[in-house]
Amino acid sequence: MKILIAGGLGFVGTALTRYFLETGHQVVATGTRPRQSQIFNDRFLYIPADTTRPGAWQEALRDMDAVVNLAGRPIFQKWDAAYKQSIYDSRILTTRNLVEGLSANSGKPTLISTSAVGYYGDREDDLLTESDPPGSGFLASVCRDWEAEALRAEKNGARVVTTRFGVVLADDGGALTKMIQVFRFYAGGPAGSGRQWFSWIHRHDLIRAMAFVLEHSDIRGPVNFCSPEPTRNRDFAKILGKVLGKPAFLRTPGIMLRLVLGEFGSTLLQSQRVTPRVLMNAGFDFQFPNALAALSNLVRT
Repeated sequence: MKILIAGGLGFVGTALTRYFLETGHQVVATGTRPRQSQIFNDRFLYIPADTTRPGAWQEALRDMDAVVNLAGRPIFQKWDAAYKQSIYDSRILTTRNLVEGLSANSGKPTLISTSAVGYYGDREDDLLTESDPPGSGFLASVCRDWEAEALRAEKNGARVVTTRFGVVLADDGGALTKMIQVFRFYAGGPAGSGRQWFSWIHRHDLIRAMAFVLEHSDIRGPVNFCSPEPTRNRDFAKILGKVLGKPAFLRTPGIMLRLVLGEFGSTLLQSQRVTPRVLMNAGFDFQFPNALAALSNLVRT
């Protein structure tokens, strides 16, 4: 199968590219790095491109069997008005250009476009499935528009899947490595009250779920990519502290998060208790279904 991955050398993209190559697929990756990494084989092509702009890179979409859209500016930093616009544009414009490029594809390709559990907004203790409506706030509005752009590809015959990621856990980047740094300085603990639900997924399960969705042509529309056992923030902190052998009692006040991180600090206090109903109903087997299993696998003491 020929697969194009937008953002194919990023935190998730690199692992996904490796997986698809190891399982016999051809991969074309786009990204902002100036040259190809040396870790890939002769079934890999890297196209440096600003995917927020139309360009020659879109020609590669003509003969793809599938496209995975992972492109987007990181959200784990302080936001100002300009950075919020870049978060929005990097997702919406890239998706729009992918859909336009796919319109020249004479087959019926699959578009797997990333979204996030931020789609649901702050929902307290509600157990959320793919059928629940979007919430309010900046990230919810980004996700809503992001998914709408992807779904436009259905008009040209594409199968579209919008994957709503929980926080992706891995041992070589992302949110977990930042959390671990805090715990190693004996400053770990819950954020705010700690009662808010934290929906996450081990990157290995995310990669396997991507392949699963690609292989199951009956799956379309929104799919929650998160563990079947979401965890309250305070419990996740306790488990991480236990695995690291570090205390987990230093609570970070919500006012401090808002002061340091601005609006993004407020999103860290939101509660999203999300369940991956579509994946579970389709028979997907999570290798790391709970926080203890995931963190025990990822954390090196």
